[in-house]
Amino acid sequence: MRTIDQQSYGEPGVLRITEAERPEPRVTEVLVRVRAAGVNPVDTYTRSGAFPLLGEPPFVLGWDVSGVVEQVAPGVNRFAVGDEVYGMPHFPRPAGGYAEYVTAPARQLARKPKGLDHAQAAALPMAGLTAWQALVDAAGLQAGQRVLVHGGAGGVGHLAVQIARARGAEVFATASAAKHDFLRELGADHTIDYTEADFTAGLRGLDVVFDTVGNGNGLRSLPVLRDGGALVTITEHFDPELAALTAAAGRRYAGVVVEPDHVGLEALTELVETGLLRPYVEHVLPLEEAATAHALVETRRTRGKIVLTL
Repeated sequence: MRTIDQQSYGEPGVLRITEAERPEPRVTEVLVRVRAAGVNPVDTYTRSGAFPLLGEPPFVLGWDVSGVVEQVAPGVNRFAVGDEVYGMPHFPRPAGGYAEYVTAPARQLARKPKGLDHAQAAALPMAGLTAWQALVDAAGLQAGQRVLVHGGAGGVGHLAVQIARARGAEVFATASAAKHDFLRELGADHTIDYTEADFTAGLRGLDVVFDTVGNGNGLRSLPVLRDGGALVTITEHFDPELAALTAAAGRRYAGVVVEPDHVGLEALTELVETGLLRPYVEHVLPLEEAATAHALVETRRTRGKIVLTL
């Protein structure tokens, strides 16, 4: 099968197209013929060595996949050959998503949402599960609450805005001014240009702040939260000092690291199929252009997601 591997850490150019043996599913796993693979910031950090999640190269990157079940191992009762599925298998262990075939535990996949093509579906698992686990599982976001999403136009942020809106929250979101129309289309009630305005000015009493950006936003967000409000971060999730300062301020702290979860995927699917959630894919590139995809992600200027197709 075709795959993208790397033999060393480095710039996007270390990614190369190569041939590898097709994997065999183990008990309770399925073999998926990959039609599309999402590209996430964690892929670029792992590739460069900034976040050596998979140890030393060689390895094959990629977790977000959408495709068709080609083989079912004993113990699998959720899927049959020919089913269209999507998911984020094995994270944070190797999944090898930048390849024509992957194996995955059946309970880490869900049926592809109706109305999405494979490229759109591959854009959803990691970013969508991150947003869902942050807002719903960690923060317990409820209808009528007020939430601020830092980085509302990004891969995770644009889905978080829609999930918050779908749950009946009043949504504030930060992004550069050029992306404010996009945020309003997603359902944001209030947009803040972080390049021109201090988001803390005049903003108080929020129930939830969801930080997808970092750079000190978590600490700066504490004054805008009500007593008992939740600061949820995916960038400073291992920061005991921030956790202590949040607790001292009378707020709740939650550092979220996304987990594979078919229940969460099915919740996202329901939102998609009822018209409340839509992943935005800015660039679709062939597998062979994985290096270009990584370079685009590293600009930190794209809206939504970038996806590779096979």
